Amino acid sequence: MATVSAPSSPSVLHHLPELNFSSCPCPSIQTLNATTLPPLINPPSFGLSCFTMTLGGLSNLSALGILAKSYVRFRHRAKAPFLLLVGALLLTDLAGNLIPGAFALHLHLGQSRRHRVAAGMRDTTEPAGMFCQLFGASLVFFGLCPLLLGSAMAVERCMGITQPLLHSALITVAHMRLAVLLLSSLVLLLAGLPLVDVGSYTTQFPGTWCFLTVHGPLSTADASLALTFSGLGLTALSLSLICNTLSGLALLQARLSSQGIRTNTTAAPGRYGRTSSSPLRSLDVEMMAQLTVITMVSCVCWSPFLISISLLVGQFCRGGRGSSHTVRQSEKLVLLGLRMATWNQILDPWVYILLRRAVLRRVFRVLQPDSRSTLTQSSSCTTASRRQEIGLH
Repeated sequence: MATVSAPSSPSVLHHLPELNFSSCPCPSIQTLNATTLPPLINPPSFGLSCFTMTLGGLSNLSALGILAKSYVRFRHRAKAPFLLLVGALLLTDLAGNLIPGAFALHLHLGQSRRHRVAAGMRDTTEPAGMFCQLFGASLVFFGLCPLLLGSAMAVERCMGITQPLLHSALITVAHMRLAVLLLSSLVLLLAGLPLVDVGSYTTQFPGTWCFLTVHGPLSTADASLALTFSGLGLTALSLSLICNTLSGLALLQARLSSQGIRTNTTAAPGRYGRTSSSPLRSLDVEMMAQLTVITMVSCVCWSPFLISISLLVGQFCRGGRGSSHTVRQSEKLVLLGLRMATWNQILDPWVYILLRRAVLRRVFRVLQPDSRSTLTQSSSCTTASRRQEIGLH
């Protein structure tokens, strides 16, 4: 999820204001509540929110520009379906960075304009009903979509590497477009259920973002939706890990086999030329490197948030009731998980930007400057030896 990836991006998190009563003209409220209610966000935090939101948008736009050039080059080759899924992921990250971020900025500005807080009551500037519903729906949609698209990318690569013939027959650009449409429709349906009174979106601690109800008394619909959200997210991450493991093992086996063949044919270098599968294997390695890092980033960013939601709902289903201190600790835990999840949409484009063959080649040349000269010398020696053999004949 993006900007609050399942929730939004880092920008959303920085929008979570803290209430400050130091400027309140009423000393009694300051005395009673300064230790129980968090303070109002200050202008530097607001500036940081705008910065991270801008950084996420520019990062995704840059990655989309690079992707467009690659898609023009590979639109008729096996890489095209993967690039289509990457494009869908980057577009989702971009929208998930901007749309939930705009909701959060609106709430932040609203609380900055109003400093009225009643003792022991909720902030009077908490989101209105429909606004909170739309905010929560955007967080659910842009949270699950990147995870499901990442799992689709892993499945596509696993089939392309382990079952290339089946992949060429079944995995086409048209099929990938249909898969993106189906996954998006599934998440949109889940996000829209509370809008028709199946479950609900509520204001979450500290009152500046909305999400599925996970605290306090839960209805059956609320518990089911929260478990469905976390279950789908964790399933997508698990599927990605399994497919990436199978793909990595297949590439490793192919690498070891090619080394064995190369060793056996060293005595007759002219009989076997460079295999036609070498460029394809190079593309496979590049795509697998990108996909593996994207999956690792998603696991690190999203697992705490998804697991904490599952544990909270599971505790309620078992009939557990915690004290007010325990409830506040669980709210802080969910907030921390959200803060981690929001970095997903900013890191995804940089994974694609940095883990490209052109960039990796430059890094390899910097780390091993003598490798190029060594390869040049070896190729010249091979050419000279071949010329000597021809002269002898």
